[in-house]
Amino acid sequence: MPLVAREALPETPERRSLLQELDNFTHIIAVSPYAARLLLDEIEQWWPQMPLGIQWYGVGAGTAAVFTERGLRPRKPARGWTSEALLALPSLQQFEHERVLLARGEQGRELIRQTLEQRGARVTALPLYRRFRPYYAPEQIQDNFSGFRPDVIIALSGETLNNLIDIGSGHPQALYDALLVVPAERITEQARIAGFSNLLIPDGLTDASLVTSVASRLVREAGNNGKPSKDARD
Repeated sequence: MPLVAREALPETPERRSLLQELDNFTHIIAVSPYAARLLLDEIEQWWPQMPLGIQWYGVGAGTAAVFTERGLRPRKPARGWTSEALLALPSLQQFEHERVLLARGEQGRELIRQTLEQRGARVTALPLYRRFRPYYAPEQIQDNFSGFRPDVIIALSGETLNNLIDIGSGHPQALYDALLVVPAERITEQARIAGFSNLLIPDGLTDASLVTSVASRLVREAGNNGKPSKDARD
């Protein structure tokens, strides 16, 4: 049940001019795999070969992998996948008016831009897409929360969590009884304030890490309640 959809923003003359002057930037950061793909697709229209001297960054391993697939050598946090983890990288600690390009959505957290500017960087935010909440018919929402009735809900952003709370407001028991998987401590606090108590931050955001973390938690909970159920043993 996707609760955040994305669509690329149309190209503008300003964005085209910016990308044609890509070699003026020293650091390029993408906040998501989607942002990285859109950025590289547009860059390739103007640069048959990537300009030299640019340091590339992905907020997490998934974003960095998109750059790696295109032959780049991005930097990423050794641990974690948040803006805070990215900002801890040694190469992002101090700037002498170097220019930074931040590929992102139309709206989002301002932490990276604000922090890098405080450290002396000249940051240009490059919005490449917009996010919006998909529409679901009332009967589909009813079926998902009351018929299907999830044991686990995975919400991997604060925006996703907000949309979940909004769209599931008519089914509070199904919503708050489930194990809620969130990506970071910041979202955990957001979820606790909203009324969730059964929370899990996974060991990673890859499919394999999510599966392993959720399965381990379910097995542990089943063990604490006595003999594991057949589903937990499976």
